[in-house]
Amino acid sequence: MRKLNFDLAALKSVLYSAVISDVLDDHGMPNQAMAPFVRPLDESQKLIGYARTGSFMNTYSVRDGENPYEVEIELIDDLKADDIAVLGCAGPTTRIAPWGELLTTASIKRGAVGCVTDGLVRDVLHIRKLGFPVFHGGIGPLDSRGRGKMMARDIPIDCGGVRVVPGDLIFGDVDGVVVVPQDIAEKVVAGALEKVNSENKTREELENGLLLGEVYAKYGVL
Repeated sequence: MRKLNFDLAALKSVLYSAVISDVLDDHGMPNQAMAPFVRPLDESQKLIGYARTGSFMNTYSVRDGENPYEVEIELIDDLKADDIAVLGCAGPTTRIAPWGELLTTASIKRGAVGCVTDGLVRDVLHIRKLGFPVFHGGIGPLDSRGRGKMMARDIPIDCGGVRVVPGDLIFGDVDGVVVVPQDIAEKVVAGALEKVNSENKTREELENGLLLGEVYAKYGVL
């Protein structure tokens, strides 16, 4: 897994999911935004970092002596600075709630910067108090024990309808979550920064009273 060399704090301050999605469109990748049911616990927060993936399956019991959290614990304990746990649980009708307060606390101590899952989360008041960005597919009180189990980690997965590969750049804000494949991340980030600059100029021209058609002809941004 290649770790990209971005100033994530600087990017977090200026980028937003919509502009990244637009640039991904320009690169022929129109399906990189997770389904709209994947929402932030705190809409004021942004999320940016590198994917560490986990793939869950439904279960309906726990065998005697089995540790149903084994692979999940391995993933959390191996998180590094700027990592984001991305957990695929097969969407909004899932019974699987892979995230809660204790995993949040453990992840913060490892230097991780967030979690994205299309599964459920719980302990949401505690997570909000901790200030840890979490994007989720729903909220519920269920424990994953006997309902879901992480079968593999750090493999390509589907989360929210998007393929996520370990090391991909993840960006989330109030508009949603976008996944930037690591092999084009440098080009996409450069294009997004350029587009932000053009949008700022467009906004300024519109505020000065120019017609939308005139401004679009000038900057090609809408």
